Amino acid sequence: MHRRILAPGALASASLLLAIPASAASYSPGAPGIGDPYYPAYGNGGYDVSHYDLRLKYQPATDELQGTATLLARTTQDLSRFNLDFLLDVSEVRVNGAKASFTTSGEHELEITPKAPLPKGTSVTVVVRYSGVPSSKQAYGFTSWHRTPDGGVAANEPEAAWWWFPSNDHPLDKATYDVSVLVPDGSQAISNGTLQSTSSRIGWTRYNWRSDKPQAPYLATLAVGRFDITTGTTEGGIPVINAYSKDLGDNYAAARASIERTGEIADWLAGYFGPYPYNALGGYVPNTTTSYALETQTRPFYSPRRFTSGANTSVVVHELAHQWYGDLVSVAGWKDIWINEGFARYAEWLWSEHEGEGTAQELADYVYASHPADDPFWTVRPGDPGPENQFHSAVYDRGALAVQALRNEIGDEAFFAVLKGWPRKYAYGNATVADFQKYAEQVSGKSLTALFDAWLFQPSKPNASAARAASLAGASAAPVQPKSWKKIAATNDVHGHGRGQDHGDER
Repeated sequence: MHRRILAPGALASASLLLAIPASAASYSPGAPGIGDPYYPAYGNGGYDVSHYDLRLKYQPATDELQGTATLLARTTQDLSRFNLDFLLDVSEVRVNGAKASFTTSGEHELEITPKAPLPKGTSVTVVVRYSGVPSSKQAYGFTSWHRTPDGGVAANEPEAAWWWFPSNDHPLDKATYDVSVLVPDGSQAISNGTLQSTSSRIGWTRYNWRSDKPQAPYLATLAVGRFDITTGTTEGGIPVINAYSKDLGDNYAAARASIERTGEIADWLAGYFGPYPYNALGGYVPNTTTSYALETQTRPFYSPRRFTSGANTSVVVHELAHQWYGDLVSVAGWKDIWINEGFARYAEWLWSEHEGEGTAQELADYVYASHPADDPFWTVRPGDPGPENQFHSAVYDRGALAVQALRNEIGDEAFFAVLKGWPRKYAYGNATVADFQKYAEQVSGKSLTALFDAWLFQPSKPNASAARAASLAGASAAPVQPKSWKKIAATNDVHGHGRGQDHGDER
């Protein structure tokens, strides 16, 4: 037997440790990021949000926003402190009814310390009162709040929430939303989901919007301005609300000629992807100076510049395809962006075929032949492009090319079963590129490792034998340009993250 002799100081320390309950010693701060290597500070650890209730007041003339956000969440660890992603000025925070202390850190972190620590599995209600001028705030040198002549718009990817409500801003933490916005009479407030009610009093009107299906924070949107509103119903019975700024000028008619086809296009996409997954639909075009479009859930955002050359149904197809590939099934990490963009671009190819303007195969052959082997286009790996190339044209075009290669490898029957079954399998959740490969292998009964590696992960052009194996015109001269190509390529004018620049294309 060996006897361990403790010094008096060690005895005192041991006695102190024994006096602290083991449960109390286990409490720790939630991580200031959810763990995404592309954006380490985005999202937060230690809790999961199930619902956001946002009660807002916005003054278009001054861009002043006042808000009370109520978050319903559940802790996923013994929590001493937790963070929200937010930029505006906070006046009070309460956690389960008790005032909590708070401070800010980093570019966009709101650190909250509740009065008492929160055990794992605890239901938590967080109330944040705030105000500020969103257009005056930047993070990492850029803004996702777009000031317009008649108001403001929150729409961007992969971040937009910080400028108008506190959140756990990562697609891994989806929630339902109630968004209630008070604006001066003459202005309208547009958001996601269904318009539950409106009410007016003493020169102000309140718009109450509800999103009753899980939604990633970046897919939540707010637009305040002077809009012309149109309403309708799809053949499938989904109510449609579209909104067009009254100040679109020459782009007004082309925007309406495109977005008024939303119901038709959504019904058409349902034939490929399965039933439309939400109870609301639409689109909106505010008078912004941006040039991109974004798949904000149920009601995509479109920049006026999308319509400078006339009607553009291709961009509508792209953003509505995201309602299944991107919104219903969201990325588990931002490196999985191909599942969003490759399939939304491929939907444009299918629409081209539907319109008799070039088949998906012809478009794939054209993309493959149009980029020589030394084109930097091929150095971008759609399956893991890196944050600097997340919205590079190769993620879209090479990404769609990979989808066509998959179709040719497994055959139409299995391919279209995958296309429709994938959104159903991971509905309202998240998934990875590896998950998709595994699912496609299960449905087709084929090993797809070599195909995915060649078309998604190698920083080089798949060689002629790989192209022939995928039934692509690899060795031939450049095919005739499909009629739809210019319309599709017109959505590729600028690709970038948007930090200090415009995103520039459809997301």
